[in-house]
Amino acid sequence: VQLQASGGGLVQAGGSLRLSCAASGGTFSTYAMGWLRQAPGKERDFVVAISWSGVSIGNADSVKGRFTISRDNAKNTVYLQMNSLKPDDTAVYYCAARDGDLRDGAELYHYWGQGTQVTVSS
Repeated sequence: VQLQASGGGLVQAGGSLRLSCAASGGTFSTYAMGWLRQAPGKERDFVVAISWSGVSIGNADSVKGRFTISRDNAKNTVYLQMNSLKPDDTAVYYCAARDGDLRDGAELYHYWGQGTQVTVSS
């Protein structure tokens, strides 16, 4: 499975971005899809994930009420809508696929995209 993330950029605090991740080479509709992020000098952290059927789980402490994951199985694409962005959201955002049930650990994902940089200025 190949994953291509896009949509990152520079935004002011309080702004919004929508990340996209296009998948190819696998059976997208059967995978759980996740977004994870890695800030400079920190470990890669789980952000949010969505099952093949649209059920989602998220890191409530950091993104609750601000980030929304969705997917379009017909387009083999998963999205991350990020609102009310904060400087602490600055990181490289990765999409990942898991050939199995919905989980929230970065180590549980099997396929990874190349990442897209999100920078939030204060």
